[in-house]
Amino acid sequence: QVQLVESGGGLVQPGGSLRLSCAASGVASYSYAIGWFRQAPGKEREGVLCISSGSGTNYYANSAKGRFTISRDNAKNTVYLQMNSLKPEDTAVYFCAARPYYCLGEETEYDSWGQGTQVTVSS
Repeated sequence: QVQLVESGGGLVQPGGSLRLSCAASGVASYSYAIGWFRQAPGKEREGVLCISSGSGTNYYANSAKGRFTISRDNAKNTVYLQMNSLKPEDTAVYFCAARPYYCLGEETEYDSWGQGTQVTVSS
C-alpha cells in the first residue's frame, strides 16, 4: 500500500498561487495514479484532478481547468498540484489519494489517502 503525505497548503490572497506536494512512499508508488480531492467547509469532498501512472491528466472539477495543473516527478515519488489564480471558493482541505495505474473520479476507487492540507484563499 502507498503512504501519502501532503504539504504546501497555507493562506494566500485571491489571485495568488500555491503548489501542493504529495509525497508517496511504499511499494511501487510510481505505478499509482494520484488524485487530488478537496473538501470545503460544509460540503462534500470532490475530485479536482488526477494524474495517471503514465502521466495522463484528468480534470474532475471544471473550476480547475485553466488554473490548476498536475505533474509528477517519479524520481522524487512526488506529485505536484500547481494552483494559480486562486479564488475564495478554492478554500478547502486538499487531499491526495492513490489507486493503481489509471485515474477514476470516484473517491471510493482510491485505496490510500493522505491526511490533507488546508488551503485558505482570503484577503
